[in-house]
Amino acid sequence: MTKSPLMRWIVGAVAAVAVLGLLRAKPWQRGGSTAQAPAQRETLAVGYLPVTCHLTCPVTDFATRTSASTRFESQRFTDFPTVVETLKSGRLDATFMIAPLAMKLREQGVKVKITYLGHRDGSTVMVRPDLPARTLKDLEGRRFALPSKYSNQNLVIRKLMKDQGVDATKIDFVEMPPPDMPGALATKAIDAYFIGEPHAARAELDGTGRVLYHAKDIWPRFISCVLVVTEKLIDTRPEVVRDLVRGIAESGEWAERHRVAAAGVVAPYFRQDEKLVRYVLTQPPDRVSYRMLTPDDKEMQQIADMGLEAGILERRLDVRELVDRRFIPAEIHEAAIPVDGSQAR
Repeated sequence: MTKSPLMRWIVGAVAAVAVLGLLRAKPWQRGGSTAQAPAQRETLAVGYLPVTCHLTCPVTDFATRTSASTRFESQRFTDFPTVVETLKSGRLDATFMIAPLAMKLREQGVKVKITYLGHRDGSTVMVRPDLPARTLKDLEGRRFALPSKYSNQNLVIRKLMKDQGVDATKIDFVEMPPPDMPGALATKAIDAYFIGEPHAARAELDGTGRVLYHAKDIWPRFISCVLVVTEKLIDTRPEVVRDLVRGIAESGEWAERHRVAAAGVVAPYFRQDEKLVRYVLTQPPDRVSYRMLTPDDKEMQQIADMGLEAGILERRLDVRELVDRRFIPAEIHEAAIPVDGSQAR
């Protein structure tokens, strides 16, 4: 039967809309591709900051773009107060954050759990290259920047001062956004700072800062950031939480084995120079580690007790109420990410 002009126009319009929708679809939504993923698969946004402490978050995002498992979309933040606000509002159910801050939230009644660690080590104390400082005592009378009173860097510096017999009142501590620290050191607005990478390596590469201590030299197996999820997510979507922790663990193992490739993957997410990220991951190779990330009650309790002593927490926190290890896989395998230059976004 011959179609009328109107009918032919309608059929053509419908086909055009279908093609346009296919072109706009994400790779795993298109047919006939190995990138195809189930239409109804779970999706979860995970918060992170562009620091190597959170590197496994964008790596997991990259790994799950075309996988058949849960899709984890990394949500970039530039500061922790915004992360906390978004978490409290219910618009975020999983995120990386500094461990003492997670403990403070729990103390305030925010129902969160620590399910995994973000890294080990990965923070550095930088000083002006023209200062002959060799210890913290040499920085008495100087201005020293920290990211936050809730940071583990704050707690570690307090421990180091106690170990070296340094009076805390003799050093002028100031809080400063991490991205501002290298510039402030270069202009001599501050004399030293302690921060997670790559904000330390930036000054090192620019020649405007000198490494005084790596975190691993002060506190071996140092912890700064943890993976936090809400109890609501655990109660309503436990398999997604299990997928997330497994994905983060496997991304860490992959990054540990393929450090140069990992820099290529995360640099666009971080919006940072790939050479800078590569330097952090390789110079030296143990500057930051993504293995042994199961949170131990003893070390987490130590952080909580140090937070209480520092006045961050108001009462002693039993970390057994905060740490939930049941989603950590018994065996951690390397994430299935090809290392062939295809990591570029």
